[in-house]
Amino acid sequence: MPPRGWYGVGGGRVGYLDPPTMWRATTVQACGMWPFTAGSGSPMTGVPLGQHLYTGATVCGDPLNWFTRARYISNPSLFMLGMPGLGKSTLVNRMLIGLAATGVVPLVLGDLKPDYADTVRALGGQVISIGRGRGGINVLDPGAMGAAADQIGGEAGEVLKAETHGRVLNMVAALVTIVRGRPMDDHEQSVLSAVLHHLRERTPSGRAPLLPDLLRVLTEGPDRVRAVTLDRGSDTRYRDAVDPLHRSLLGILDGPLGDTFASPTSTRIDPHAPAVCIDISGIGEADTQLTAAAMLAAWSDGLGTVAASHALADAGLMPRRWFFTVLDELWRPLRAASGIVDRIDALTRLNRSLGLGDAKITHTLKDAEALGTDSDRAKARGFVERAGMVVCAGLPKTEMEELGKVVGLSRREIDLVSSWSSPPGWGVAGEHEEPPGRGRFLIKVGGRPGIPIKVAITDAERRLHDTNTRWTPNEEPVEQAVRRVTERVRRAAEAGTPPVPADGRPGPGGPGVPGVPGDPAGLGGAGGPGRWTA
Repeated sequence: MPPRGWYGVGGGRVGYLDPPTMWRATTVQACGMWPFTAGSGSPMTGVPLGQHLYTGATVCGDPLNWFTRARYISNPSLFMLGMPGLGKSTLVNRMLIGLAATGVVPLVLGDLKPDYADTVRALGGQVISIGRGRGGINVLDPGAMGAAADQIGGEAGEVLKAETHGRVLNMVAALVTIVRGRPMDDHEQSVLSAVLHHLRERTPSGRAPLLPDLLRVLTEGPDRVRAVTLDRGSDTRYRDAVDPLHRSLLGILDGPLGDTFASPTSTRIDPHAPAVCIDISGIGEADTQLTAAAMLAAWSDGLGTVAASHALADAGLMPRRWFFTVLDELWRPLRAASGIVDRIDALTRLNRSLGLGDAKITHTLKDAEALGTDSDRAKARGFVERAGMVVCAGLPKTEMEELGKVVGLSRREIDLVSSWSSPPGWGVAGEHEEPPGRGRFLIKVGGRPGIPIKVAITDAERRLHDTNTRWTPNEEPVEQAVRRVTERVRRAAEAGTPPVPADGRPGPGGPGVPGVPGDPAGLGGAGGPGRWTA
């Protein structure tokens, strides 16, 4: 008999039964059943992510373990796309927690919401706040690289100092680019390099120069700086050469960036911390210049710490450590300044040599289309092409078809992921219903078939990672107001006098029971809501 029976009257046709769920186990765990079981083919190397959507088998994976242990990918990087609210940050948070348990150091270099600060605190890591009135970064501070160069000494230490000089030079040039809206000229970079060399030689040991010190050197015009301007002894020629740079640096100090970058670093990154999060969520979304500068400074400082750690490990002064960086809401820093596109582009090409895995998260490929220049758009699309792992949450079908040109998706995979972008159904009686695609992801590696998974978060993860905290009702102020009103009414009743409003004037309906704005229990009296105060 066929599985569905024969067609016709009395043919015995029945509903088709799905095959049983397949599970994977070792011969020790399933010794009584071996060799009569079959594996599901799901990868088991790396952080446990969730269950296979069809077989129910556990699926494990992360960029570092799939690069170092399983050798599934040739680049330890992950690129994730999906509509808002479907769990992208939650999945990366799980990777972050799992990798931290194996000794990998998570680095969130610019947490924009923040999504990861609570997780880093729970891991015993370091959270650094950057923003106006919160904390700043001295971009001239050599940081961990300078300390490592002094500790290593010798030729290797001098090489590290030279690299530190280049990192500081690039960071100051990036700030100037943000303020101007265009890159620095080549001769200005030469002047800036000479000024930084002069400052490093003249600054006492144990103290880092500041941006005001850099301006002071430009004003004084020492011989080393004048030599690269070709002033030929003419003060006028020197001023003509350095004045544009001088004005831009003044714009940094006296403009929107000065409070954050003109003072000593408020908190240095601890090179021994188990996890680090640089929280820039205090910067407003409309403040694109400060967001871009803070992101660049955070990445410069963080990657400098990574380079210092590897240099110390090469010298045998500390054990080797691996790092995992997270760049969430990629669209915001990409649009803030072109310098960030170049920095992220360099990172995705060099992360293998840096001992660094990374995860980049954004909404759609169209985020790259909004960039200012063709070169920036091409670089941003290259992030997806070079990623070892591409993870898709729910996306519209048109977006999936566009992504399929880059990644290589089958028609079934496109239909599956696009079905996850549907909104939830119309709930009855006001009950909460989640979107159908929340917690569902498709993992793509090269030309292999995608792995669809379902992620179920634990209570601990739910407490640590909630991207909707601003939408959580806060009933405490209302409850406190109700208690105050109730107590006032009780005291007035005991005294035998009606309650009197604070301003001594009755409400529109005359004296009555104090009203509470938005009081669902109807405690507001004839005085009208908000007229009476406790």
